[in-house]
Amino acid sequence: MRTQVAIIGAGPSGLLLGQLLHKAGIDTVIVERQTPEYVLGRIRAGVLEQGTVDLLREAGVSERMDAEGLIHDGVELLVGGQRIRVDLKALTGGKTVMVYGQTEVTRDLMHARAASDAPIVYAAENVQPHEMKGEQPYITYEKDGQTHRIDCDYIAGCDGFHGIARKSIPESVLSHYERVYPFGWLGLLSDTPPVNHELIYVHHDRGFVLCSQRSLTRSRYYLQVPLTDHVDDWSDDRFWTELKARLPKDVGDRLVTGPALEKSIAPLRSYVVEPMQYGKMFLLGDAAHIVPPTGAKGLNLAASDVCYLYRILVKVYREGRTDLLEKYSEIALRRVWKGERFSWFMTNLLHDFGDHKDAWDHKMQQADREYFFNSHAGLVNIAENYVGLPFENIE
Repeated sequence: MRTQVAIIGAGPSGLLLGQLLHKAGIDTVIVERQTPEYVLGRIRAGVLEQGTVDLLREAGVSERMDAEGLIHDGVELLVGGQRIRVDLKALTGGKTVMVYGQTEVTRDLMHARAASDAPIVYAAENVQPHEMKGEQPYITYEKDGQTHRIDCDYIAGCDGFHGIARKSIPESVLSHYERVYPFGWLGLLSDTPPVNHELIYVHHDRGFVLCSQRSLTRSRYYLQVPLTDHVDDWSDDRFWTELKARLPKDVGDRLVTGPALEKSIAPLRSYVVEPMQYGKMFLLGDAAHIVPPTGAKGLNLAASDVCYLYRILVKVYREGRTDLLEKYSEIALRRVWKGERFSWFMTNLLHDFGDHKDAWDHKMQQADREYFFNSHAGLVNIAENYVGLPFENIE
């Protein structure tokens, strides 16, 4: 098989890149090692930046998002008994965020891919990229007992942190940057109305809380827990009791509880690999970077990677501008590091680090809270990063 761009991974970044390139008349094949059901079973973020929303509209997959997504003008921060509403719209000149689950984004992109009749291969085994530094790169995979080969001009590695794309690049050319946090997030998804019409971020002596949502009838709650905890340690009753204990009484009194649809513990880490390209293979999304979910940046940074590579490839195929290819990593990483900084900042600002921070760090944490929560400039800083920094031009 021959195509112009071979995409490894059918998560949101791979599917979005494929959809945008398809609309631009550029041929793609997507190869995914998991089944469609497995891909849709991943429970992930639900806050979309303005830039991500605009990109999904450009891709022609926004109809359901625009009908069902919830536009949020602000978020609430609860720290030390102080309740601060960050008015995103007022502080950023009119920008907002959209609450629409990553699972739903993926579902919409899957439907668009199926409707386009563009090739996609699920349950592909032993996917491997080859000749990334050569003139004729290709990927191979196994399915139904046979080995298949896809020749291409370029390879997009959209296969996540544990995927093969990054692992296929020689370690000698990569630099890894990582920060592992000493706690995780226990998340519970339930068919219950949200406790608040906007997201609430809570710093509490018992640990951080996030009250989030997927719709007007489906809620997503998170508790900071030790890394030694297991999901089996947490019954639904124990989760709801602990959540209520960490919320102000007026908020806790409004809490509607119910059986968990899904419950999981995710460790928190910050991670970036440089560069995000090797020859004619480009890394996107979790294949190149991981952020703690505190800043709601994971899916949004993947979308900005997609935006940059998509716009560069359109220039390549329409204008022959191959000189722009070498700029992808540099451009993408500038926005990645700003997203990493904000996620790291919010994680440090709102979590209880206990004995993992010394007295100096605790004083700095307190000083940051007092400044950012009581300063107009500090709130502007939080707001403009939360709604998403603008995408830069590729030239």
